Amino acid sequence: MKIADREIGEGHTPYLIAELSCNHGGKIENAIRLIKLAKRAGADAIKTQCYEPHTITMNMRKPDFIVQDGLWKGRTLWDLYADAQTPFSWQKDLYQCAHDEGITIFSSVFDRSAVDYLETLGCPAYKIASMEVVDTVLIEHAAETGKPLIISTGMASTREILDAHEASNGKAAFLHCTSEYPATPEGANLPRMVQLQRLLPESIVGISDHSKGSTVPIAATALGTRIIEKHFGLLQGVKSEDDTFSLSANDFLRMAKRVRMTWEAMQLRLDTPNPTRQMRRSLYASADIKEGEAFTEENVKSIRPGYGLPCKMFRVILGKEAKRDFRKGDPLSL
Repeated sequence: MKIADREIGEGHTPYLIAELSCNHGGKIENAIRLIKLAKRAGADAIKTQCYEPHTITMNMRKPDFIVQDGLWKGRTLWDLYADAQTPFSWQKDLYQCAHDEGITIFSSVFDRSAVDYLETLGCPAYKIASMEVVDTVLIEHAAETGKPLIISTGMASTREILDAHEASNGKAAFLHCTSEYPATPEGANLPRMVQLQRLLPESIVGISDHSKGSTVPIAATALGTRIIEKHFGLLQGVKSEDDTFSLSANDFLRMAKRVRMTWEAMQLRLDTPNPTRQMRRSLYASADIKEGEAFTEENVKSIRPGYGLPCKMFRVILGKEAKRDFRKGDPLSL
């Protein structure tokens, strides 16, 4: 998979997505500031959520439309999304800011009108949130653009994941996540990400993490995640619905460095140079040896450095005659 000019997959460090979400606190100037910070924080991309309340729910006070538990308990869906929205009218300025800063920007879409609008801005990829994973009509519409898709699976059964995979024409990346806000490290269920890799062996698999800190993304890196999405953008004095599980720019930068170090540590390198040869042992002449003289335990020794015969040859050469002169301190060779 490739988003903008960045390859994603085996042989590449995890693709780090800074999820802007609603951490702008309802002000576009905060959103612009966060885009600039994301570039400095080591993110590969910044992602917006492109919706307005009427594109995601209805203005109803019936029980079905009132959040029953969790962080937003008691709020209507309409009020929640009215406060958290990143309106269509902001997107053009946000995309322009990202282009000016040299960071990739794309968006989560929640209905077909968002896809159609973002196509006019040249959006390079589309994210489908875990709540929308069952909306195969939306997934099909986004897939028809030919752009890469990233789909979260936090609320999906195996059958629903396979349905979404089919709707995307088999070309989407899938992110394991737990749809808790905030999520706990003990609830991260990272083996599920490994199962997802087995379920969809031809797909890019990653993680969307809603826990505090960077422990879960680092652990996921060790397990082979290709994408990491993390809520980003704590600003001093700015409150948002997502601030309890978002990283500040400094914390995101620390996470980015640790993730990339972990990725490097997990790479298999079979033919690495050995800079410590001088500190290894090998066979050297421990006394002068004349041509025709036998090698013995008195004139051959296993010592450092390691430029002579391998130590395992010690008993092989004992009693054999030297074919040339060796001076004390010379490495033995065949």
